[in-house]
Amino acid sequence: METIQLRDPQILPTSEVLAGVLGDSYPVFDKLIKTVTDPAIGLAFDWHYYNDGKAWLCKVVFKKKTVFWLSAWDGYFKTTFYFTEKNCTGIFELGVDQSIIDNFNNREAIGKLLPLLVEMKQMEQLPDLLKIIEYKKKLK
Repeated sequence: METIQLRDPQILPTSEVLAGVLGDSYPVFDKLIKTVTDPAIGLAFDWHYYNDGKAWLCKVVFKKKTVFWLSAWDGYFKTTFYFTEKNCTGIFELGVDQSIIDNFNNREAIGKLLPLLVEMKQMEQLPDLLKIIEYKKKLK
């Protein structure tokens, strides 16, 4: 079973620590950071250690709006977006990889929120992730 990394509250998720945890997917993470923090997109990353999950998680925000959450796993990272029933239908019109759509269709609601999880391992996945980010960013 896969386990979330960055579980020590004393070890900050620096670039060096993340490179060690993410391995071959670190360049994907680095490219994502550089792309979405560019003023044209304007997102900000905010790492915090959460006691309930006993791990470091990154909240990625646009102004005050949470766009997605990011977690580090052994060799890759996960992004999790949360949608409501009202605003999730646009996901199906983005033209993203069918595996993302299938995963979203098989989701289990968390209260009234519908999670969309994307496991990021390869650079080829970035365009789809960026489409989802832009969609989420524009929602009211």
